[in-house]
Amino acid sequence: MLSINNLSYFLGSRVLYDEVSLHIKPKDKIGLIGANGTGKSTLLKLINGNLTPDKGIISRSNDCSVGFLNQDLLSYESDESILEVALKAFEKEMFLKKEIDNVLQKMEENYTDELLHKLTSLQEQFEILGGYSMQSKAEEILEGLGFATADLEKPLCNFSGGWRMRVMLAKLLLARPSLLMLDEPTNHLDLPSIQWIEDYLTKYEGAVIVVSHDREFIDRTVNTVVEISGAQLNIYSGNYSFYLEEKVLRAEIQKSAYENQQQKIKQTERFIERFKAKATKAKQVQSRVKSLEKMEVVEDVVDENAKVSFRFNFKQQPGRFLCTLKNVSKSFGELRVLHNANSIIERGDKIALIGANGKGKSTLLRIIAGTEAVEGDVEPGYNLQMAFFAQHQLESLNIENTLLDELKQTGTDKSEMELRSVLGCFLFSNDDVFKKIKVLSGGEKSRVALAKVLISESNFLLLDEPTNHLDITSVNILTQALQQYAGTYLVVSHDRHFIKNIANKIWYVEDQQIKEYPGNYEEYLYWKQKKDKEKTSVKTKAKPVKTKVQKEVKSTSIQDPELKNFKKELEKAEKELIRLESEKSILEKELSTASINSELDKVAELNKKYAIVSEALKTINNKWESLAGKIDHIEATTNE
Repeated sequence: MLSINNLSYFLGSRVLYDEVSLHIKPKDKIGLIGANGTGKSTLLKLINGNLTPDKGIISRSNDCSVGFLNQDLLSYESDESILEVALKAFEKEMFLKKEIDNVLQKMEENYTDELLHKLTSLQEQFEILGGYSMQSKAEEILEGLGFATADLEKPLCNFSGGWRMRVMLAKLLLARPSLLMLDEPTNHLDLPSIQWIEDYLTKYEGAVIVVSHDREFIDRTVNTVVEISGAQLNIYSGNYSFYLEEKVLRAEIQKSAYENQQQKIKQTERFIERFKAKATKAKQVQSRVKSLEKMEVVEDVVDENAKVSFRFNFKQQPGRFLCTLKNVSKSFGELRVLHNANSIIERGDKIALIGANGKGKSTLLRIIAGTEAVEGDVEPGYNLQMAFFAQHQLESLNIENTLLDELKQTGTDKSEMELRSVLGCFLFSNDDVFKKIKVLSGGEKSRVALAKVLISESNFLLLDEPTNHLDITSVNILTQALQQYAGTYLVVSHDRHFIKNIANKIWYVEDQQIKEYPGNYEEYLYWKQKKDKEKTSVKTKAKPVKTKVQKEVKSTSIQDPELKNFKKELEKAEKELIRLESEKSILEKELSTASINSELDKVAELNKKYAIVSEALKTINNKWESLAGKIDHIEATTNE
C-alpha cells in the first residue's frame, strides 16, 4: 500500500534518517515510538508530503488515501458548528446533498420530468454513498469523543484548542482514509474518550500509524512497533509489551556479538603489532589489516532506560492531615461542579484524580491550592508546604535563563553539582544545562518545570496532567521520581500506566461529590467493573413475584440444559487454555535458545508463532471468563 525505500533526511547537519525502509500493508496498526527529537512527527510529515526526503523514495498505491492528525490543527478556527465541520469529511455526499437541495428548489418553481429524473438519479447516488446516515455517524463519533448532544450545534470557535482537536479527529475518522496517521491523539482526550478511540482503532479497516506517549494506548491499538533510534527504524512485530520483551532479547544478541567482535579485533591487532616488523609475516599482516578495515562494526548496546537516583527531600514534616475540605461548593454559572463536598488528604497519600473532562478535576486542584474561590472551608494542615504544576505554568519559566539558573531560582540550597544531577535525571546532560529556556521544546520545558517542582522541598505536590507532551522515557523518569518521593501528592492524569505505578488511592468526582477508592488503580478498575456489572444486572433483571412452582419450572425447563452446555464449553476452554499455555512455554524456551545462538531467522519465525499463540491464548482466556460469568449468573438466578 505504501513503501518507504532507502529514505534519508537531514535536519541541518544532523541525520534524522539514514537510508531507512518501511513497508506498510493495508491493515497494519503501527506504533511509532522514540525519544523526543528523534523524528517521529517528521516521518509522518514526510509520508504526508509536507516534507521532501533528501534521499530515497516514498511511494503509495493509486487507491491509498492518507489522513493526518497533527498538532498544527489546534489553530484551526471556524464559525460553523462542530457538526458541520465534522460533516466536511463527506465531501462527495455533501456535494450531492447540495445538488439535491438545488433541484428541489427548482422543482418548487418549475416542475418538469427532466428535473424529476435528475433528482431520482442524485438521490440514488446519495443513498449508495450512505449519505442518509452520515449525520448519525458524525454524531456518534463526536459523542464518543466526549461532546454532549447539545454541543453539536455550537460554533467550533467557542471551544478550546483541545476540544477543536477532537473535532478534527472526528472529521478524520469519518473520512476513513486508507492510512490514518495520528500524532499524539491522547494529549487532548480524557479517559473515557481514550477508551472509546482504542475500541474504534482496533476495528478500523484501514492501516494506522500512531505516535503516542501513552504506553497502555499503544499496547491496546497496535500490532507492530517501529522504534526510531540511531537514525534507523527498528521494527518489532507485536504490541508494546512484545516490543519490551523482544528488545531485551535483541540487546542480549547485540551485546554478545559486540563482545565477540571486540575480542576478535584485539586478537587481530595484537597479531599485527607482534609481526608487523617481520618480512616473513608481511602478507599475513596485510591480510589482517584489510580484514579490520572491511569489518562492519557492531555497536555496543546503549541503555536507553534512564534511571532516577536523586533523592527528593523536604525540610519540614507535615501534620497528619494536609488538607481538609468541608462542605465545599463550586459553580460556573449554571454548571455546578461540587456541592457540599467533603474530603481529607492525609500524610503519605499518593492520589490519582481521574474521570472525564468537565467533571472538575483541574478546578479541584486549584481549590486545594487556594487559587480558586469557593463556598465552604478549605483548611490547610500543619507545616504544609505546597508546590503546584500545571501546563500554563510553563509560561512562568524565564525564557532568558539557562536550565541551571532556572533551577537555582527555586530557593533550594542544593549545590550546582546536585542541580546538574537533577537535570541529568530529567535527560539534560553535559552542556545541555547551559541552554536557554527559550530554545527548548514543549516537552523539554515540561521536564524543567517538573524538576523545579520536585526539588522545591515541598511536602505536598499538586500535579495537573504532568505527562502531557512527555515521551515514554520522560514519563518513566517522572514515575520513578514520584515513587521515590517521600511526601504526599495529588495527580490529575489520563495515562493509565502512569497511574498504575504512582497511586495508592483513587479520587473521582461523581454526583458533585468527591469519591475515594482506598486502593491502587488496578484494584479500582476491578471494583468498578464489578459495581457496573451489578448495576446492569439490577436494571435488566425482571422483578416479578414468583411462586415456588414457577421457579422450579424455570430452573428445570430453561436453565438446566443451558447451564449444562455452558459447563461443557467451559471444560473445553480450560483444556485449550492448558494446551496453549504449554505451547507458549515451549516457544519461550526455543526463543531463548535461538537468541543465545544468534539464529536470527529462527528467532523471527518463532516470534511470529509466539504472537499467534499469545493472541489465541488471549481469545480463549476471554471466552473462559465470559462462560464462567454466564454460569455464575445462571446459578445465582436458580438459587433465588
